[in-house]
Amino acid sequence: MSRKTVVIGGGITGLSAAYYLQKAGVDTELVEKTERLGGKVRTFHKDGFTIERGPDSFLARKTSMLELAEEIGMGQEVVKNSTGNAYILAKGRLNRMPQGSHMGIPTRKRPLLKSTLFSGRGKVRALLEPGKRVKETTGDEALGLFLRRRLGNEVVENAVEPLLSGIYAGDIDRLSMDATFPQFREITEEYGSLVKGLKDTGTAPPVRKKKNKEKPSAFRSFAGGLSGFIDALQDALKPGSVQLSKGVDHIEKKEHGYHILMSDGEVKQADDIILAVPAPAAAKMLAHYDWTEPLKQMKATSVANVAMAFDKSAIKQDIDGTGFVVSRTTDDYRITACTWTHKKWAHAAPEGKALLRCYIGKPGDEEVVDKTDEEIRDIVMKDLKKIMDITDQPDFFVVTRWHNAMPQYSVGHKERLNQVTNHMKRDLPGVQLAGAHYYGIGLPDCIDQGKEAAGRIIESE
Repeated sequence: MSRKTVVIGGGITGLSAAYYLQKAGVDTELVEKTERLGGKVRTFHKDGFTIERGPDSFLARKTSMLELAEEIGMGQEVVKNSTGNAYILAKGRLNRMPQGSHMGIPTRKRPLLKSTLFSGRGKVRALLEPGKRVKETTGDEALGLFLRRRLGNEVVENAVEPLLSGIYAGDIDRLSMDATFPQFREITEEYGSLVKGLKDTGTAPPVRKKKNKEKPSAFRSFAGGLSGFIDALQDALKPGSVQLSKGVDHIEKKEHGYHILMSDGEVKQADDIILAVPAPAAAKMLAHYDWTEPLKQMKATSVANVAMAFDKSAIKQDIDGTGFVVSRTTDDYRITACTWTHKKWAHAAPEGKALLRCYIGKPGDEEVVDKTDEEIRDIVMKDLKKIMDITDQPDFFVVTRWHNAMPQYSVGHKERLNQVTNHMKRDLPGVQLAGAHYYGIGLPDCIDQGKEAAGRIIESE
């Protein structure tokens, strides 16, 4: 009798795991508690606009999503982002990101000196980094503390923090170094300098010598939006192997395999289980084990975004770029970032139209997420009027809230996760965790986790 695997969770991690398991001939069923697949991937179409309500792209250098797209027949649908200047709102104005920066870390002397983001003192402090001989800590620490020690507070607060917070939607002075950017410590130890290491390893982008030379596009999406990828991945699964609106209450270990107690009273049997669900949900399903306590404690923040459609004539101050992030030293604004989506993605808006997507919700201001759609629109419009002189109301707007949806990898994350997975190997062999709450939040990271979890099951067959 062949072994049976049940994948719990129909986000991109669970879908990828199910795909690779079925491709290898493993009897696999996927259950999802909601009425749709894709997790945070949600594309909305209206009046010729393509609006992403969750992530809008994926990194091309992480190749797993491109490879999977080719396998499921979506390779021809892949599109590159248009490039342009990136800005940071700080000191009451939009400042260009210094050329050659990596995640906000300035790695080139001339662009740093010309930047309007930093004071003279801040620039000098950053320029001293290559000669700063600081014995780095050996254990995990806060990413922000490491970067402040290397680069100084001003560079971190005006450049690095806005970008990294845009990725993790949290406080970089609480985020785990080991779980987010362990390579920063590694190259600092090898080269004696973070800046020198970023340049010498080719991690930092080179400064473009010609002003009109186009930047390489780092991101990819699909011509019809990211949900097209989810649909194609679902279509690639065996008919009848996906069940929607099927929540899981409890998992019980039996003499042979496991019983999965569904919310509707059904009991499913499985030899292997992949828990592609958030950490608190996994802890609830395994509540009778005390070693799941670290999963309960894993925090997630709430954020929202509002996409707004305009006629291009409504934007009086047109800016050459793809968007901006907001320094948290700037107290006059409640938005945390804004993407000029019609400039970033050619497929996003009809000719003559503009599409902006703004983000709200940050540490200390998470309650804004629970305001009404109209209140959120008004907050965003108030900020955009000050920044871009937009006074017209949008033709339409779409607000999307993500409650407790952005995992926070706090200091000690990997150690706590290792403790949990070691207990699972001992007490629940054949049960695995995978997904954004664990080993990486990007779409390719989630695909990698699903594929790796599937691979371990395939090897044990």
